[in-house]
Amino acid sequence: MTAPIPRDIPELPAISSIPTLVPSVVPAAAVVAPAPRRPTAAFRALVALAAAAAVVIEMVVGSPVRAMAHFSVQSTALVALVFATSSRRAWSARRPLPFLVTSGVVLYAMTTALAYHLILVPAPPPTGWQALTNLAFHTAIPLAVVADWLLLTRPSPPRLSQSVAWLLYPMAYLAFTLGRAAVLTPDWPDPYLYPFLDAARHGYKGALANALLLGLAIYALGLLLIAADHLRPDPVHPRRGHSSRHDRRPENRISPPATSGLK
Repeated sequence: MTAPIPRDIPELPAISSIPTLVPSVVPAAAVVAPAPRRPTAAFRALVALAAAAAVVIEMVVGSPVRAMAHFSVQSTALVALVFATSSRRAWSARRPLPFLVTSGVVLYAMTTALAYHLILVPAPPPTGWQALTNLAFHTAIPLAVVADWLLLTRPSPPRLSQSVAWLLYPMAYLAFTLGRAAVLTPDWPDPYLYPFLDAARHGYKGALANALLLGLAIYALGLLLIAADHLRPDPVHPRRGHSSRHDRRPENRISPPATSGLK
């Protein structure tokens, strides 16, 4: 005999619908042991050595202070530092540098090359050691940096905010250039290193307008770099797809694939 059901039981709340679980993908680094990339490390070491040698030669041939005031020399020194670090990480199978750093170096190298070949090509070409460093700063090193980015660097999830962060260095260089020219004595030769930033010729209004146009060009180039990094294939592991895609399936090397159903 069962007890009667009481009539004062409160109404139970309605059960809400079960939320749909978002599928998660295990990163490849969790199931695949990283392997050293010796050819990539060797190439980056050569690029770093060539960039450092070009900077040293430029400082020895001319004035070290004047040489390091050029954007091309500073960006090449940055290439030497970043590529040396990337070479060591690739050799020891460590995690690569962040996208903000590696692609920022690509952006500055491309800016150096495009600004020189489109605006700053000197009428009398340089000779001697300066011809060699000029070729390295504006052609050889930028080409090597772009080749490494396209052929040896994995794509990363792009962020539009990074294109704004990349403008911090050009803005700091603009302030450095104008401040440097303002404190130099009148007998100092060529206080303005670039003609489009020459405030004595164009005035500060004209120089800042030229700098604004150049900054917009760098920003557009950064957006193009982010879009290309989002669309280009993975040169390191082409079968695994793009690192930012959610349909990527990493290879599982912990256990062999099953050949029959579950038992």
